[in-house]
Amino acid sequence: MIVPLLILAALLALTVYWLFFLTEGAYLGERVVVWLYDRYAGRYDAIKDWDIQDEIEYLAEPFVAEVGERRRPPLILDVAAGSGRLALAVRLSGLLPDARWVLLDASGKMLARAKKRLGEDERLIYIQHTAQNLPYEDDLFDVVTCLEALEFMPDPVAALAEMARVLRPGGLLFITNRIGLQARFMPGRVWTHAQAFQYLKANGLRGISIRPFLVDYEWVTAIKKGSFHAPGSADDPRAAALLLDAQLSTSGQTRVQ
Repeated sequence: MIVPLLILAALLALTVYWLFFLTEGAYLGERVVVWLYDRYAGRYDAIKDWDIQDEIEYLAEPFVAEVGERRRPPLILDVAAGSGRLALAVRLSGLLPDARWVLLDASGKMLARAKKRLGEDERLIYIQHTAQNLPYEDDLFDVVTCLEALEFMPDPVAALAEMARVLRPGGLLFITNRIGLQARFMPGRVWTHAQAFQYLKANGLRGISIRPFLVDYEWVTAIKKGSFHAPGSADDPRAAALLLDAQLSTSGQTRVQ
């Protein structure tokens, strides 16, 4: 009698570990994912313990090189921005000072953490919103990013379609795809190379590149079909008006404290 109970308890513990820690609530719905990130927002950066120089060398500098000169000054949408990792790395690198960033995340406390790290700045917009239905019109952003987050969304393919929708023709999409041992425990949330190419092409993206990124992820970039008409939109009055409209229309969800 004791042995079966011990086996049952072990299986239950493994299930809880898989659902809440290994996959961060991804299979329990978006509300659970947001709740977990809200709960650990204050400790998130300490847990990750990123090295600043590594962040600049392996994240910021390659990213800025991908953005290129033609898209400057870039209007960048960072989906699932979390505590502002990408924007902070780019800022610390001293590159892209002319960029305007929209940091979007479903977790209000993670956004509050980003705001604390990056501060108040007219070139930084913080908005609490889901990635599944972005509050922006088509073809708005020069660059759209989503770093280490797609696999935790309810429907990664639908989120990808939204990101492609709001990207300008000729604009840059930068996402990550999880790989390695832990990826095997996230069926339906991570992609093979064939799947990544299929989903990106289906959403009008070309020039697809996939390469290793740190340990557990691949760096995936693609360009939206069409010609990019320089310059970037960071200082475009029309873009600024559209961003303001989106903020006002989502004010009930935007609760960055």
